[in-house]
Amino acid sequence: MNQRSHALRERARALTEAELANVPWLQVLDAEDQRRARAVIVIAEAEPGDLICRIGRPATYWFGVVDGLLKMSNDPSQGPAITFTGVPPGAWFGEGTLLKREPYRYNIEVLRRSAVAGLPVDSFHELLDRSIPFNRFVLNQLNERLGQFIAARETDRQGDPDTRVARNLASLFHPVLYPGVGQLLRITQQELGFLVGLSRQRVNEALRTLQQRQLIRIEYGGVRVLDLPGLRSYRHRDE
Repeated sequence: MNQRSHALRERARALTEAELANVPWLQVLDAEDQRRARAVIVIAEAEPGDLICRIGRPATYWFGVVDGLLKMSNDPSQGPAITFTGVPPGAWFGEGTLLKREPYRYNIEVLRRSAVAGLPVDSFHELLDRSIPFNRFVLNQLNERLGQFIAARETDRQGDPDTRVARNLASLFHPVLYPGVGQLLRITQQELGFLVGLSRQRVNEALRTLQQRQLIRIEYGGVRVLDLPGLRSYRHRDE
């Protein structure tokens, strides 16, 4: 593990009550399981460029984004850089890797200063063994994530940049996988460009087109969704 990863663990602390209140799966547990989970969840501030998960490394935590923005990507040294998805606030990720107890097959990189929480892998499996509500939560996560990646595959085949921006934006407003986003996503055009694979200038053009069609509203420091179904089904059409 590199020095930055060590530093991240060294900065870990217990969550505040306000932070714990925003952990979605914690709310489905009974009182005893909540007590045990609250005692072992930790949180740390991660800096841009930090790798929360690294290809080939064993999974030690189930991670969640309390605040900030991450991205899931491949290993660029093995071919063209590919971003699989963004990871906004409210997201808990990596359960598939933990379930299989296998090394990570993707990188999770911090795009901006972010607060990232973690539940130790042993505690994750203890909850799976003991809690039916927790099992249902994880099963629902896996099902929703499968649907998200099927949609992402379709989006990748769309040549039009406006459509790609619309579909990728819609995926970041997923109410089940990313409940912390709500209707306003704090994201810069540069960050969105990293996720979509377009220049900041082209992202700006696409956002203005989507705003003209009343699907979103560009606000200071972010994007507000006005019509999520319309954003999901958006297809470019000639004027």
